[in-house]
Amino acid sequence: METQQAALSAKDFVTDQDVRWCPGCGDYSILKQVQTVLPDLGIPRENIVFVSGIGCSSRFPYYMETFGMHSIHGRATAVASGLKATRPELSVWIVSGDGDSMSIGGNHLIHLLRRNFDVNLLIFNNEIYGLTKGQYSPASPEGKITKSSPMGSIDHPFNPAALALGADATFFARSMDRDPIHLREILKRSNAHKGSSVVEIYQNCNVFNDGAFEVFTEKGTKKMETLFVETGKPLLFGEGQNKGIKLDGFTPRVVDLTSGESANDLWIHDERDRVKAQILSRFFDDPKKENHLPRPFGIFYQEDRFCYEDALNAQIEDAVKAKGKGDLDALLRGKNTWSIN
Repeated sequence: METQQAALSAKDFVTDQDVRWCPGCGDYSILKQVQTVLPDLGIPRENIVFVSGIGCSSRFPYYMETFGMHSIHGRATAVASGLKATRPELSVWIVSGDGDSMSIGGNHLIHLLRRNFDVNLLIFNNEIYGLTKGQYSPASPEGKITKSSPMGSIDHPFNPAALALGADATFFARSMDRDPIHLREILKRSNAHKGSSVVEIYQNCNVFNDGAFEVFTEKGTKKMETLFVETGKPLLFGEGQNKGIKLDGFTPRVVDLTSGESANDLWIHDERDRVKAQILSRFFDDPKKENHLPRPFGIFYQEDRFCYEDALNAQIEDAVKAKGKGDLDALLRGKNTWSIN
């Protein structure tokens, strides 16, 4: 007689490990939202795997009551790719930081995306190296003063959205640690996507880069500085949704709906439109810049494309049908031998 598996709750995904992040770190919120979402996915815990690299975010597998691996710096994507290729039925989640994924792990990141393994990649972006105590990262803005750039960083920063889309990611979304409702919805949509899902999460490092995203999270500025995109809806923001985005050719313009502009003329978001997603990824102005564009949050883009592990296993099945299962011992012994006198 079959027994029905008891429904899981968020507590079922909490381990007995002490969570060792700094008090006030944004990672706590992200951990909570992931643990809250997983029961709704209906996936048995033994079929869920969290793989991380190195960094503060990479402690994540210790705090998830699932299978997991704390791998090596920048190689979480490579480890997860190997796992998904051999165990395609598993739900594989990759947890990485901006330093881990876009510096030493940058090469592995772009190849994961072009191959389109069906995995969920969460990039905790705090624009700093936190675990190694406050050096600038590939996502730090120009001029950022840190322990390794006392006169200000002269590096041009990566734009994670543009990077992912440039590598032909089939899903890219952005959320933030301080908007739990939005983050949970994005996590669910990420999991539902068949292919490599990239979710950039703005995460506050309150010790080494406190307030980096404050303009997008604080009540007094959030409405004017954030743009929440949703398919089929116009790009609106501001107090009372009184501002919008209009396309002038391929150039986005901010318009004021209280000055005679019509909402009917605004850009309507379509998460299947790659060209518009590319434009949206460039809404990356410095919030201090005059007449800057608001920062977009939500699903920028998604498309349907075959997954690497499916094609790989299809080839293996074809080979077995054509040549049989094979014999590893016989292969290692080989058919040809020779002697050296």
